[in-house]
Amino acid sequence: MPRALRGRPASQTCNTLAQFNASPAPSQNTTATMERSPPSPTFPPLPRAATPGAGITPALQCKGLRKQYGQRVVLEHLDFCLMPGEYVAIMGESGVGKSTLLNLIAGLDTPDAGQLLVDGVDLAGADDLQATLLRRQKLGFVFQAFHLLPHLTLLQNVALPLVLNGLPAARAMTMLAAVGLAGREHDFPRALSGGELQRVAIARALVHQPRLLLADEPTGNLDPDTAQDILALLRAEIRASGACAIIVTHSRAAASTADRVLVLRRDGLHQEALA
Repeated sequence: MPRALRGRPASQTCNTLAQFNASPAPSQNTTATMERSPPSPTFPPLPRAATPGAGITPALQCKGLRKQYGQRVVLEHLDFCLMPGEYVAIMGESGVGKSTLLNLIAGLDTPDAGQLLVDGVDLAGADDLQATLLRRQKLGFVFQAFHLLPHLTLLQNVALPLVLNGLPAARAMTMLAAVGLAGREHDFPRALSGGELQRVAIARALVHQPRLLLADEPTGNLDPDTAQDILALLRAEIRASGACAIIVTHSRAAASTADRVLVLRRDGLHQEALA
């Protein structure tokens, strides 16, 4: 895989990885823990939303979503459905609410109105513990600002979702190799360029084979050749696991690899055909 160009630091930040996982960061002695798969934690069952008909449950349903901050309405009358296996790109002008939408879907923020179902689970009916379980098991998130843990090696960072879910950690090494970082597993994030950090963040988001991948500008720090390789990896992982993905991007080249391209405007999401 071509070596990524050294990228500039991201200027925007999402919620921290600690909030996303809602769990204390592991200590520096996590390597032994990663080699021994811990037992899966026991949580109360997630509330299931009623699914109309006998068809396949959508991976994501947004119904009449609205979000405002103070007097500023960011999202309104937003309806959206994503089926298993779909790979969708969302474009739009800066400030229109793309990152806000991803945070709502991930449960990192709450809508002021409307309903949001992830794999049939109504987020409004889930308490904090249940929402944490849903994020850990079903979601993968690529943040604009990476949010790698600086005191962990690359291998430990990528294996973190596996450890939190009580899964074997061997796939972490496979995913590092898949993003072109084989042999770098013992490096720390401070030794990496912006493009390399981006690739580690993508490996971490995919490692536990989530049902829904949410990626905020996943190729923003990558050179064109590496970006194409990473997008091909995303598609391959989605197809292999029957999962789905939403990427938010300003790149028409990245958007053109998706099954559908949607443009977010003030009045909702609109289908767009790229030439």
